[in-house]
Amino acid sequence: MNKTEFITAAGFAVSLLLHMTQAEACPASCDCKSLGDTKGVQVDCSSRKLTAVPALPGDTKRLYLQNNSLTWVPPGALDSLHSLEELKTSDNPWNCNCHILYLKLWLEDVSTPALAKAICAAPAPVRMKPLRQLTGNELGSCKRLLPIKCLEFFWRDLILIAGAIITLILVAWALKSSKKLVCQLNLCRPAPRAACCH
Repeated sequence: MNKTEFITAAGFAVSLLLHMTQAEACPASCDCKSLGDTKGVQVDCSSRKLTAVPALPGDTKRLYLQNNSLTWVPPGALDSLHSLEELKTSDNPWNCNCHILYLKLWLEDVSTPALAKAICAAPAPVRMKPLRQLTGNELGSCKRLLPIKCLEFFWRDLILIAGAIITLILVAWALKSSKKLVCQLNLCRPAPRAACCH
């Protein structure tokens, strides 16, 4: 086998492996369809009575999750979908409590049309309200979901800054006091040295 034949065979093997990987990456509960060699995958998980978003192929371009029983999406579940162009999430009973915050923020960044069609089913005060219209007051109790580490870093940084300011003030005071002390000590010496303190 010459070099050209080897490169062609290797390219074919890699292509076959990529197609097999895409087929294996398709969730069992969904239908996947290739959109061409460079276009990615369409993943249709609509009307499957799903209660959780399945693991999705990274090259998903179109994702259909409408008409399921999804109530929330775990944080990070959609972060790998960098090439997503179309998303449908309507007709799911979204529970618009603190757990919906990830989906709301993710949709604000990635798919405004899908955000507009996502309607809250619970809790009662926000039932039938579009997810995009949820306000900070309605998600106010979500403050407790802020990562504790972030709050710890804030207080640690605040204490460090306050400590640095106090240290600078003490150093300035010490320098001023030491200059006065040197001047006072120089007063006891001959006059030419005392002149330097003025």
